[in-house]
Formats: sequence, C-alpha cells, structure tokens
Amino acid sequence: MKSPAIVLANRRFKTPNGKVAHGLIRGSDRFTVMAVVDPDCAGEDAGEALDGTHRGIPIVASLDEALAAARQKPTYCVVGIATHGGKFTDEVRANVLEAVKRGLSIVNGLHDAASEDAEIAAAAEAAGVELIDLRKSPPKSALHFWEGDIHQVRAPRVAVLGTDCALGKRTTTRLLVEALNASGMHAEMIYTGQTGWMQGARYGFVFDAVINDYVSGEVEHALVTCDREAQPDVMVIEGQSSLRNPSGPCGAEFLLSGGAHGVVLQHAPGREFFEGYEAQQLRVPEPADEIALIGMYGARTLALTLNGAHVSADELIAYQQAYECALGIPVVRPLEEGLGRLVPVIADYVEAQRE
Repeated sequence: MKSPAIVLANRRFKTPNGKVAHGLIRGSDRFTVMAVVDPDCAGEDAGEALDGTHRGIPIVASLDEALAAARQKPTYCVVGIATHGGKFTDEVRANVLEAVKRGLSIVNGLHDAASEDAEIAAAAEAAGVELIDLRKSPPKSALHFWEGDIHQVRAPRVAVLGTDCALGKRTTTRLLVEALNASGMHAEMIYTGQTGWMQGARYGFVFDAVINDYVSGEVEHALVTCDREAQPDVMVIEGQSSLRNPSGPCGAEFLLSGGAHGVVLQHAPGREFFEGYEAQQLRVPEPADEIALIGMYGARTLALTLNGAHVSADELIAYQQAYECALGIPVVRPLEEGLGRLVPVIADYVEAQRE
C-alpha cells in the first residue's frame, strides 16, 4: 500500500532542481502525493504546473497549508529538490524540522543528512519518527566489488544515458519500462538515484551515495539480483549525469561493468551548456559525438530521446526530424508522444542479444 506524503519543493518546482518532486508527481508506487509545498507557485495544480496535465495535487505555500489540504493524513514528508552539492536550503531545512515536530517521517535525497543534523535528529527522536537519508553512504559491509558475475546474466540490458544531467533520464527510463510491459514484454527498471527508489523501483541503488571503489560492483549486483529474482526479458538502467559532464562524468560503468550493449540517449537541443556551468561555457556535446563515444565503449545507440526545455513545440519537432535524418535512428519526444515507437526497437535488440 502506498504511503501518503507531502513533498517539499520550496522555490524549485518550476526549475530543473525540482526533478525529485517532478518524478513523484508523474507517478510513484511507494508514495501518494497529497500536496506540494512551494510558495512561488502556490494555488496551482502540480500536474498542470509541471506538464499541463491536471493531477489533483495542490501546490501550497506552507507545510500548515499542505496538512490542511491533504485528503489523507500524511505519514511522510519528502524533500523534493536536488540542489548543487546536495545541500539543504534554509527554507527546506526549516520545513523538515517543522514536519518532524508535526509527527511526519522524513525521506531525504540530499547529501546533507537529516539524521546528522543534531536539532532535526533530536526532534525526530522526541516525536518517534523516522529519518530516511537516501544518499547517506551504506556501510562497507553492505557493498559489493565487481566480480564478473555480469557475464552470467541472461537478460539484455539497455542504458538510458544523457548528454547532460537533469535531462529526464529517469522519466524516460520509467516510461520506456511501462511501454515495454504494456506490450507484453517483461521489463524491469534498475534505478540509480534517490527518486527511482521513491517511485518504488524494486532493483537498483543510489549511485552517488556509494564510495567509488564499489560503484561497479553495485551496478553488477543490482543487475544480477534482478535477473535472478525477476527473470525479465530486458533490464533498463537509469543513467546518471553524462559521459562528459566534468562535474560528475559517469555512464561508462553501465556499459562496461553492467554490460549494457544498447543505449537510449537523452538530449536537450535547447541547452547549450552543461546545467549549472553556463558561466564557464562548458558545452554539451552534440548527439552524433556522444553516439560515437558510446560506440567506442562497444555499445550501440538504439534511439535518441528529446527534452523540450527552452524550445517551442514546433522547434522540438523540427529538431526531431533533423536528428532522425542525420543520425538514422528513431528520435522520440517522450513526454509529448510517449515511447511506444521504441518498443519494436528494443524487442529487436533483445532478440539480437540472445542469438
């Protein structure tokens, strides 16, 4: 049964930093969102503010208003922002402390751990509530080194990578898994971030909570466990950051340690520079260059998916047509048209991997 929750997105909901809240608004098998706290867009429906789809989830200005608006008494308060460096804003920290005092357990995906904040921890102990810090490093005894067991995994793997961070890789992964399952295939999502866990994915780990030496082993362990327990037809891995984002290059682990030989590449044609590094003018690579790099890792890019931020609907379609012509692979707008077109592409890839 899903737990009722309030989501904190204070002054970040209409920015890329609100992506945790965005994911929960689009759907979760773990939480039912009762309200979103963001005074900058209070009074709006969260779904309409996000993508124009009414979802009956109010955005309110304060925690008090969220509790009053909730159809069911919330048991959790979820930190719904992802900030540079993973730090609490003063406003969100104050809301977390207030929520604890009101008897709500906290789910926090920031690097700033609520359980390591003395005032919040003391309030949680007094209230008898739980502090769940998803990016707090697990004990080394619970982590895994890469052993090579990935070579015994039966199910093919597809990695959803991006040309940058905060592009919607998790959303594309989730939508692709839903489309594949609706077609009759058995697909499983491998989550690699805190929001994937919050949305209820069964297999995975929080990538940037793990000491670097163990990342490859945790990738392998998640895939081996999923293959053994769920026996899916295909596993779709949520990517993190990008292969060439200098603030956090990653993706090679999924291709090499996880043996993903197929890639769906996410790109935002309206984004010129890496997110958060516009002042340094660090340019996002063109899809053709990223596809060439992916090929050097021994993987094939099966499709390109587009994030439409900062371009009009007509401009996005024009980019879609141009990329499809230039690259010779399917190019899809996930939020605008769904991912049904990729089902036969993935099915063909799965069949080829098993030959």
